[in-house]
Amino acid sequence: MRLALLLALVPFAAQADDAPDYSKMKVDKLFEALCSSCHGKDLSGGLGGSFLDGEWKHGSTDADIRRNIAEGNEQLGMTAFKNVLSDQQIRSLVIYIREKEKGARDRATDFPKPKPGKVTRTQHEDYKIETIVTDGLQHPWAIAFLPDGSRLVTEKAGRLRLVSADGKLDPRRIEGTPEVIAHGQGGLMEVAVHPDFEKNGWIYLGYSDGWYGDAERRRDPRTITAIVRGRIKDHRWVDEEVIWKTDKKFHTNAGVHFGTRIVFDKGYIYFPVGERGGWHEAQDITNPKGKMYRLHDDGREPEDNPYVGKEGAVKGLWSIGHRNPQGLDMDPRDGSLYSTEHGPRGGDELNWIRPGLNYGWPVITWGMNYDGSPITGITEKEGMEQPVIYWQPSIAACGLDFYRGDLFPKWKNDLFAGALAQKEIRRLRIVDHKVVEQEVVLKDLGRVRDVAGGPDGFIYVVLNDPNWIVRLVPAK
Repeated sequence: MRLALLLALVPFAAQADDAPDYSKMKVDKLFEALCSSCHGKDLSGGLGGSFLDGEWKHGSTDADIRRNIAEGNEQLGMTAFKNVLSDQQIRSLVIYIREKEKGARDRATDFPKPKPGKVTRTQHEDYKIETIVTDGLQHPWAIAFLPDGSRLVTEKAGRLRLVSADGKLDPRRIEGTPEVIAHGQGGLMEVAVHPDFEKNGWIYLGYSDGWYGDAERRRDPRTITAIVRGRIKDHRWVDEEVIWKTDKKFHTNAGVHFGTRIVFDKGYIYFPVGERGGWHEAQDITNPKGKMYRLHDDGREPEDNPYVGKEGAVKGLWSIGHRNPQGLDMDPRDGSLYSTEHGPRGGDELNWIRPGLNYGWPVITWGMNYDGSPITGITEKEGMEQPVIYWQPSIAACGLDFYRGDLFPKWKNDLFAGALAQKEIRRLRIVDHKVVEQEVVLKDLGRVRDVAGGPDGFIYVVLNDPNWIVRLVPAK
């Protein structure tokens, strides 16, 4: 019989002089100390029930689990831990249990694992994998499509490469692109082709821009995301214009959370900038980090942006409270903007992005620190938005695209989300801004850095480890 949660053999241990200091324990050690004697070190059960089978007798929501930990159940001998553990620690236990539960479920699931030349079957469509580029790329990050059928691909180290319509990778880089300081998670990240490219030739890049604290030795990089546009003539980058850069005082030597994707709509450009490890800077409208932006496609700030006229507000702000968005696309049916965002451990999110709203980081989050220490005890707060969905365990969300093509008619307008850590692509069906279907359609081909529907109707996937570009084509 499942106990509500965490039946403790030493319910008053925290009162003893020689009791362990629970406040310093990471979540795995906390579970081992207080919970494993009844529910098993691997959470598979013992005196108490298993946490891995998906059966919850006393409430299955996070709020139910949290309440049971805090309040206990006297009839079942379940200790109340609200006077032993902080709200943050209780929340981290909920995340830990959810991770293990969903991890066990995933291990028991037969996910589609495509192989070149073989048919892969999914809920609505069957496909085959075709390899486009399997040699010559180093850490590719993003793909964009040119009208002649060729494709542009960014490499994290700072190279912009061209793949011909017949799949041949040009051995040369595009010369003259902006200097990129590639360190940590930053580098040459995004490439996007203007919707009117055939008329204006504009190509946009998102990259880690900056300077060196020790300029002579090119050490101690200080960076933040920048957006520029230019044209390509005779294999050279020319006519460069700055779309968005920020003051040097906001540059940091942190190597994390650059964000960076680009979406165009009706003469506007949307893009995120990660909080660069500066958690609470995401809440400060005078600081550019941890924000979503909207500008005219030439870099001017629209007069109807939500923060225009607010004292000290950074140019172009559209929404705030973001951690590290690395997926961005607009629903072709209604123009709604969606973003996938790297949360902390157990807190990756899909968000519906709307002007002037606060998406909560780091005040609220569904995750905890990577080392198992807690961040906050709350997952919601008035004035802060909830994600459309969140993922536990984290999937390391990266690359996002609504399918607009016709070759997979049963996937039309579905949202495809790439995942680095889980090495997968998830198909999400969204109705009235809610996810009504979620399916893993590709697993374990590599770390999915980008996923994009091509103008030819195929779905292109940029992989790391291996550094490939492949595409999904209909099985028939």
